[in-house]
Amino acid sequence: MADRTLVVGLGNPGDRYAGTRHNAGAMVLAELAGRAGAKLSAHRTRAAVAETRMSPGAPRLVLAQPLTYMNTSGGPVSSLLKYYDLDLDNLVVVHDEIDLPYGAVKLKRGGGEGGHNGLRDITKALGTKDYVRVRVGVGRPPGRMDAADYVLKRFSGAESKELPLLISDAADAVEMLTEKGLVDTQQHFHAKLS
Repeated sequence: MADRTLVVGLGNPGDRYAGTRHNAGAMVLAELAGRAGAKLSAHRTRAAVAETRMSPGAPRLVLAQPLTYMNTSGGPVSSLLKYYDLDLDNLVVVHDEIDLPYGAVKLKRGGGEGGHNGLRDITKALGTKDYVRVRVGVGRPPGRMDAADYVLKRFSGAESKELPLLISDAADAVEMLTEKGLVDTQQHFHAKLS
């Protein structure tokens, strides 16, 4: 990773969506900002942004949460890359992932969007799928529940007890990724799942 990395935490704005599965990426971003003692502020790229380092000597980060709805995340992400003059190698997108069991954290570069409208819009805006994602496992919908309805629901009582650990693990993954790179971070976090 280069000297500065754009870390985007996906979610929907407003109290109505706070604490829902679809806002897992935004929760991780808030955790990172809290760890760094950084305050997110509205930015002209239609995102809340904080420039920080996680610790002295650590790489510089631009922490950002789009202020648009999830399915229009691409515009702010594209604008942020342009504003900070960063390329795709310096982009990390943190998002909820229904194709991972609850509590799992995995990382990948590129690949499909798995029906995730935020990722789909980012890919469309950037013209490529070739960016790094930190995938926060929120589990599959029960029974025949629609995936779109499921991700807009709040975590269950049992899940809520484990949620701080999941958010902390995903924030750890972002920190390790920006300091040690994708392969080392994948080896560390994916080994935890086997």
